[in-house]
Amino acid sequence: MARGRPREFEADHVLQAALNVFWAKGYEGATMADLTEATGLKPGSIYAAFGSKAGLFKQVADRYVATVFSYGPQGVEADNVREVIRRWLTGAAQSTTGETTPAGCLLVQGALATSDASREVALDLCDRRKAAQVMLAERLTQAQQAGELPSDVDPRVAARYVSVLQEGIAVEAASGADRETLLGLVDLAMRNLPWEA
Repeated sequence: MARGRPREFEADHVLQAALNVFWAKGYEGATMADLTEATGLKPGSIYAAFGSKAGLFKQVADRYVATVFSYGPQGVEADNVREVIRRWLTGAAQSTTGETTPAGCLLVQGALATSDASREVALDLCDRRKAAQVMLAERLTQAQQAGELPSDVDPRVAARYVSVLQEGIAVEAASGADRETLLGLVDLAMRNLPWEA
């Protein structure tokens, strides 16, 4: 039986190049011309390897969560709830203001403005943000059980509060705020948490 033609590209390089395009332009804003220029692949090769633009974007989003958003899973490993929140927000400020990456957050901006045809992409990113909230809420529940979070604080609401701050940081970064400014906002938020932590 004849074997298929081997892929003539490095998947890691292609995904990183596509990530930078989607991160900078969003799903709708990233054209196939942008993606082919960045990856060095022809449209047919992209479709053959990833099925569609949406298929490529899904793998890019997987890569983003595993690498850029690694501050989330690492943050919830902190010893106390205050440090969990500090790491979460600091990670957001740092990842959205990288020197060699686009400003902002792929998960926040990637599909905020999408057509009906791209609704599945928007829903996927929404599900990813919700999964991050659930992870944080589970950690805050553990903190509450350990007496670090007051019993009258709903961990799910607290996780959403921190997520809103995180997403606000991403929007500010995309609007031009620098890292120093955003870390200053993190410090302010940490001094003014609406509960004892």
